[in-house]
Amino acid sequence: MSEKKYLKWYQKVAYGSGDMASNCGYALISSFVMIYLTDAVGLNSLVIGTLMMISKLLDGVSDIFFGGLMDRTKSKMGQARPWMLYGQIGVSASLFLVFCIPDMSQNMQYAYFFVFYTAFNAIFYTANSIAYAALAAKITKNGQERVQLGSIRFIFATFTTLVISYNVMGLVEKFGGGTKGWRTVALIFALIALIVNTFCVLMVREVPDEETSPAAGKKTTDENKVSFGTSLKLLFKNPYYLIILGLYLANYVYSGITQGSAIYFMRYYMGNDSLLGTFSLCQLVPVMIILSVTPMLVKKFGSMWKMNLYARIITLVMGVVFIAGAMTKNLPVMLVSTFLRNMAGGPLTGTLNALVAETSDYTWRTQGVRIDGVMFSCSSIGVKLGGGIGSAVLGWLLALGGYDGTAAVQSAGAVNMIFFMYAIIPLLFGIVMAVLIYFLKVEQANREWDKAHLRGEEA
Repeated sequence: MSEKKYLKWYQKVAYGSGDMASNCGYALISSFVMIYLTDAVGLNSLVIGTLMMISKLLDGVSDIFFGGLMDRTKSKMGQARPWMLYGQIGVSASLFLVFCIPDMSQNMQYAYFFVFYTAFNAIFYTANSIAYAALAAKITKNGQERVQLGSIRFIFATFTTLVISYNVMGLVEKFGGGTKGWRTVALIFALIALIVNTFCVLMVREVPDEETSPAAGKKTTDENKVSFGTSLKLLFKNPYYLIILGLYLANYVYSGITQGSAIYFMRYYMGNDSLLGTFSLCQLVPVMIILSVTPMLVKKFGSMWKMNLYARIITLVMGVVFIAGAMTKNLPVMLVSTFLRNMAGGPLTGTLNALVAETSDYTWRTQGVRIDGVMFSCSSIGVKLGGGIGSAVLGWLLALGGYDGTAAVQSAGAVNMIFFMYAIIPLLFGIVMAVLIYFLKVEQANREWDKAHLRGEEA
């Protein structure tokens, strides 16, 4: 029998647009906040990196906390949508304020940045992003639709990131340059995010768990009565949660480093700021292309696991080719390898949310409890904690290499460090991710559980 379908085409598009709202803030901060702070405001990258790291320690605690709150939420809008709707107000406000550091003593500027950077990540973005991730499991129970949602949302995400990468530096100059230009650009993207997020929330509806769920007939615990401590125990009883959490962290730590170092790489290693847009095009367009056919690829390979494992091997090969091209500044080789590497990596981007939903379903099957909010905290932890660690490491490594934001010419040590961050680190993290993907066999585990229990019911 074919699975029941829950969503119209426009609801899938509306859900996907939520990642446009999310990336108006995340892409702007992950790619440009460091160069704003070092080159426009004149702050020290080592201090900034340390503040980011401290902020992320607070952030990691808040993810599971907000996930637990969402699981116990009761409203006419459902569990996830209220957090997504109202959280975005704080996201947009704090995004704008991060890029509005006043002209005051340097110590006060560090304090100001820390407060609003932490508010953005640990409070508002956490509430919004956990709700958005969990929404995929709440608006449909159809596995194929979940894969489609993952692909559509990341098409929006990559498109938004591409627009930001291509236009931000030019917009900053257009609006007066320096701190004034950054402030205006941040305001524009904060308002766009607020409008698009509201559209996403209002266009979809949450559906209740069906009585025909694989765990039906089994006495289950009301998810609204599950304590926070019990949720944590159930979370860590699921081995696939730990694997996918590691996958998210690895993916976004290296993304945080490479996205943040990209403008430095183009400016100081390649000698041309405008190449940022060209490389972003070669990174994001192939992802958008492959995401459009990812659901078909999953069907062809028979599982998300097999497709992602084969694709990861290709990304590693292309990573080696990129390093060889970068060492000689062979631009065509660098661009072609970047294109192919990102095309191969795209399916993982499109299936991550669906894999979390499968992981959540594993707890539902084996424990009889729904903890979607806490379970989907791995996506928020990965995006924010991983990205934050990446940004912090970026600051530390820049300082270690001797980078000076006020200098017209950087030292050889600084340029070599920038090369390491942009060219070598993606390959190292790619190996880690390949190992994690190999062990992420949650789809197989769910099928085996269903087979065993359906056989038992028939007997």
